[in-house]
Amino acid sequence: MHAFDILGDPVRRRILELLAEGEQSSGAVTSAIRAEFGISQPAVSQHLRVLRDSGFASVRADGARRLYAVNAAPLQEVDMWLERFRRFWNQHLDALATELARGARERRQKDQEANEEETP
Repeated sequence: MHAFDILGDPVRRRILELLAEGEQSSGAVTSAIRAEFGISQPAVSQHLRVLRDSGFASVRADGARRLYAVNAAPLQEVDMWLERFRRFWNQHLDALATELARGARERRQKDQEANEEETP
């Protein structure tokens, strides 16, 4: 299965977001996903299996519990593929950063002028 087929599913993306916060038990992931998406425990297990089988998540046994974690390698491959497209949004983000800095500078100047007017 292609990486974007895996990431195209909102449930799997949300599971990865949960796992990005740190290692999670399958029970914790299942509870969160069931609450957010209203799907069954077997459906959540299937999504975890897809993530594990595709390499996006790893699992280890801790007694009777199964602990899942993000595996960064497939995400790095996605990141490398996206690299060729970054130029389309990096320029816009740079322009946004410039405008935000300009607005912050103008606010500081206005605050400074207001403080100077108040000070005798």
